[in-house]
Amino acid sequence: MIENLIQNLIAISLGVMLFFSFVIAPVIFKVLDANNAGKFVRKIFPHYYLINLVILSVAVLLLLYISSINLDFYITLIIAILFAFSLFILMPLINKLKDNKEERKFKYSHTLSVIINFIQIIGLIYLVF
Repeated sequence: MIENLIQNLIAISLGVMLFFSFVIAPVIFKVLDANNAGKFVRKIFPHYYLINLVILSVAVLLLLYISSINLDFYITLIIAILFAFSLFILMPLINKLKDNKEERKFKYSHTLSVIINFIQIIGLIYLVF
């Protein structure tokens, strides 16, 4: 039963990521002008990172509870840590670089966030299937 809950939490996180990446984010930049899109992204991304961090942290704690310390545990833990890194370190840095008009550093940091997101999706797909 707990194993099913863990699998469902991981699947929910993957679903949130896929929906956000392939539906929400593209629509934001098609519907809103650049200024408002930027404002909206700054408000929505912390929620995106936090929701996934909480979901996967619960999954990690449940894996610990059932003493399932295996590859799936470590992948889930790493993905959760990457959400924490993105939420508390990378996103504030990206915002600061954008505000300071440091375009080169901003592009590098933003690209890093996209790569991290892609790695997380691949990891979650592995865990689900």
